[in-house]
Amino acid sequence: MLLKKWRLEIIVFSFIAAALVLLVSFVPINYQTKLEKSSLPDLGKSAELTGIKGWINTEPFNLSDLKGKIVLIDFWTYSCINCIRTLPYLKDWYDKYHDKGLVIVGVHTPEFEFEKDYGNVKMAVERYGVKYPVVLDNDYGTWLAFKNNYWPREYLIDANGIIRHDHIGEGGYDETEKAIQELLRENDANFHANMTNITSETDFSQIGTPELYVGYGRGRLGNEQGYSSEIVVEYKTPKIDNINTIYLSGKWLNQEDSLVASGNSKVFLMYKAKDVNIVAGGKSTIHILLDNSTIAKEFYGKDGNETVNIDEQRLYNIVSAPDYSVHLLEIDASDGFKLYTFTFG
Repeated sequence: MLLKKWRLEIIVFSFIAAALVLLVSFVPINYQTKLEKSSLPDLGKSAELTGIKGWINTEPFNLSDLKGKIVLIDFWTYSCINCIRTLPYLKDWYDKYHDKGLVIVGVHTPEFEFEKDYGNVKMAVERYGVKYPVVLDNDYGTWLAFKNNYWPREYLIDANGIIRHDHIGEGGYDETEKAIQELLRENDANFHANMTNITSETDFSQIGTPELYVGYGRGRLGNEQGYSSEIVVEYKTPKIDNINTIYLSGKWLNQEDSLVASGNSKVFLMYKAKDVNIVAGGKSTIHILLDNSTIAKEFYGKDGNETVNIDEQRLYNIVSAPDYSVHLLEIDASDGFKLYTFTFG
């Protein structure tokens, strides 16, 4: 009797062990089959959120908590025009696919010191209508964990925590959305959705001026005097003879990432683009001239007209022209105006 019972226990144990082996082996085989059938590559296991200093639109979480979801990581910073131009697509994808299993995480990694401020980032999130979670990567912990070097950059992570799509910079929106749809379909064979239809207002082939930094750390001046770090320099009225070169007149405090007006001062720039944006701060009012005249109505930027009030540290659109012609811009600045960079559209 004892022998029979012992044999029965062996048979039951063997059956359970075989079932467990089959179950464990089935998961990777099934996942591997999905990978082989997919058009999306296996780019390796996703890194984790690391060193996050603040959370907006969410309570703290780990990416590992999102297993079973499709996760889009978007590295951005709120004063970056390239990042801002991706937001309409990200917001649309969130609205369309969030209840289908897509989670978007905006990893806000600052370029300038003022972008580390929680209040500044929260105000920007509200201004741009971002509803998905945004985390503050002030010390570049997550940036480094993902081995990232760009704003913006999107990593698309599947339900098993594997990176399946990686896109740098603007553009490629159809490709990214198709990747989102494919991964959602891996989770639900019946999933179907139409593609987003957003028309870009920017013709990048027509822009003839790159992003221009003004601080002595990365900037380049057309004035013969050049930079003198961390002191106020009085610049003589320049002869403007080069496109895509910043010229100054009046007194400017030279800082590593910016220039600060001391009294009534001016910035001159010959450029080729439709839109002119500046990243600026300091409580002040600036006056905009174009081609040696007060800016005309058809060239007004979205953040002002002949004058622009600088009331917080952010990106301001100061010129929005009808076409991509060459123009001479002049900014007449009052005391305390702080300029970080020019960007174009």
